[in-house]
Order: sequence, then C-alpha cells, then structure tokens
Amino acid sequence: MAFDPRYSYVIFNEIKKALGKKDSETLSRYEMAKGAWRIRKSVINTLKGALMILIGIFSAGFGLKGFLLPNEFIDGGVTGISLLINNQTGTPLAILIILINLPFILLASWQIGKAFSIKSIFAILGLSAVIALVPYPVITSDKLLVSVFGGFFLGAGIGLSIRGGAVIDGTEILAIFLSRKRSLSVGDFILLFNIIIFGVAAYLLTPEIALYAILTYAAASKTVDFILEGIEEFTGVTIISPHNHEIAEMIRTKMGRGLTIYSGKRGYGKRGESYDSTEIIFTVITRLEINKMMLEVGKIDPNAFVVMQSIKDTRGGMLKKKPFK
Repeated sequence: MAFDPRYSYVIFNEIKKALGKKDSETLSRYEMAKGAWRIRKSVINTLKGALMILIGIFSAGFGLKGFLLPNEFIDGGVTGISLLINNQTGTPLAILIILINLPFILLASWQIGKAFSIKSIFAILGLSAVIALVPYPVITSDKLLVSVFGGFFLGAGIGLSIRGGAVIDGTEILAIFLSRKRSLSVGDFILLFNIIIFGVAAYLLTPEIALYAILTYAAASKTVDFILEGIEEFTGVTIISPHNHEIAEMIRTKMGRGLTIYSGKRGYGKRGESYDSTEIIFTVITRLEINKMMLEVGKIDPNAFVVMQSIKDTRGGMLKKKPFK
C-alpha cells in the first residue's frame, strides 16, 4: 500500500511522543523531516494554485476574444461592465478590466486578506495581458453558440482562478461585503447587480443582446458552480426502514461509505404506526453514487423511506474533497 503523506504529521508527532527526551539526535532528524515535508507540501500547493490561475486566465481570454468581443456580446458582473463600456466608448478591454476590478481588489485586501488580494492582482494583470497580446481566433458568429460557449469558457476561467486562490471578476467580493451590511444574501446581491447591468445593456444596445447576455451569464455561472463543486457534489441520504441493519451493512461494505445511526420515533405510518421507536440511517454520498445506492436499498427493502438533499460541502469523515488553494 502506498504511503499517504497526509498522515505524516500524525506519525511524526507519535514518534516524538515515543522518543521523548531519550534520543535528541533522532528527534531532531524527525523534526527536520517534518519541516521539510511541510515546505514541500506548501510549494506543491502553490504551484498547483498558480497553474490553475494560469489556465483560468487563458480560458477566460479565449471566451472573451474568441466569442464575446468580436460579436459585441456582454456578460454579467465586472466583466460585463467592462464589455459594456468597451462597446460604448472603444476603451481597450485590457485597461478596463484592471481599472474596474481595482476597487474590488482593494476591498478584498480589507475583507479577505492580503495574500488573496496579491494573487488576484496578478491574475487580473495576467488576464489583461492575455487580452492585449494573445491573438485568439474568432470561432463563430452564431449568436446562440457565442452566448453559450463564450459564457462556458469565461466561467471556466473564473472558476479555475477561484480554485487557485484568486479572482478575475470582483463581483463576488462586493456581494460578500454588502451582504454583511444588509439582510440579503450574496446570491441576492449578485442577481440584483446583474439585473441592473442587463437593464442598462437593453437600453444602450438592444433587448436582444441583453437577452443573449443573460444566457451568457447563465452558462458562465453554471460552469463556475461545476468547477467549484465538481462532479462529486455531495448528497445527504436519510433512510428509515425496518431492515436498517442490513442497509447499514450494505453502505459500509458495498458503498464503502461511513454512516450515522440515530434513534427516532415514527409519527405516522401507512399501517397506523404511531410513536414506535425506529433507527434512522444518515450517510453522505456523491451524486454519481445515487443510482447505485437506490438500487441496493431497493434490493433490501423496496418500501424503505429515503430522503435526499443537496449538501454544499463536508469536512472530516470518510469523504474527501480537494480544498481551495
């Protein structure tokens, strides 16, 4: 079995406890090894984050120069404002992206942290350079393809940049800041922000372009969600059945998942049960495993009561998800 470096820290601490003060030279070697492992892990994570940001920059640049800009389309958020001003004034998009994002980056340094702001500054400067210098080919002039695929590549760029620990569109930063001052959620502010942008686009350009812009934004938004959440979007599953022991064993062995069993009482059942004690199973799986789970539960108890709900994120336990860098 391959050694998992995630457990190195635990092993080092256990060795340290075992050695105590009896062998200071050996202990010092392990301390040095632990420090070297930490540095190596930090360097690898930094390089991964930088690579994601770099790929995100080129993806966003492709979405803008290969689809949106040549066809005078816009998007939502800060990028949409930049595209709209570019359309009306002819100011280079590379300059507008820097100028309009700058206040949001300054806000991020206060709200989130300097490290995040520094990464975001380099990411935005990189996107600006790519837009100004890289000669992307114009892919199509079909309006539907432009709105969908332009939004897709732009959303992929935004999502990958966030995965790398930076932003190339400052809308979310403003939304987070305002949500702390008002009762509306981050999503509500982003929606309101984009409604204003699309309304101005409909007035300055045409209603048709504004409608296509909404489609572009929807494609970009869904792509960002997919990249951040991934295909391993989590689903919480609650199962109530008289055959709970068999179902629990199936989840442990066939599904390879952890679970929690807690006691409850039936409020009302088809056969008139009321306040009967029962055991309730709860587990978390990925959405790719839902079909397998339902088939296996159906084999054991076709009448089992199963409730599923989307889980935004998990920590600890047996499920592992790659963190943001």
